[in-house]
Amino acid sequence: MQYEITLPADYDMQIIRRRVATKGHLLDKLPGLGLKAYLIRERGQEGSPVNQYAPFYLWRTAEAMAGFLQGPGFAGLSADFGRPPVRHWAGTALRPGPARELPPRTATRHIERLAEGADPAEAAARLLADLPAGPGLHSVAVALDPYRWELLRFALWERDAPADEQTRYQVLHLSAPEFATLAAAPAGAA
Repeated sequence: MQYEITLPADYDMQIIRRRVATKGHLLDKLPGLGLKAYLIRERGQEGSPVNQYAPFYLWRTAEAMAGFLQGPGFAGLSADFGRPPVRHWAGTALRPGPARELPPRTATRHIERLAEGADPAEAAARLLADLPAGPGLHSVAVALDPYRWELLRFALWERDAPADEQTRYQVLHLSAPEFATLAAAPAGAA
């Protein structure tokens, strides 16, 4: 699941950094949450055209995701920034990387539209295999949006993200209360 809050070009991104520094730990033990990566993009950095707060979540169940969206945390975010549209996908694969024990510093998101007649499972396996699993990879998830017939690849890195990925983010904090359990289980909701 991901929502993107695009902020004005002159927005002081320290406000978001302070918000995450003071509130990020609140989800460090949330039941049902595989992980939440608190992500930002800053205009003019790493090729970003915008200032943006764009957290990404992996949930163990759709019920846990729905509970969060109906709960006080999301209500507070909506009160401060307006209720954002929330994208969600069905998880197809999750692979921990060699740097999974280290805190991630960057993240990448790649979205690919499936060609008419393409096998979604085959395309997901290719998308997962196409990502270099170098020593800096924390983890990678692949998920399917069956409404748009798009595949998502989301990766966390403990070092600078590869420059050739579509969208790159800074990771301000990672809450991962059930990541180990999620990584050991079949793919679920993203």
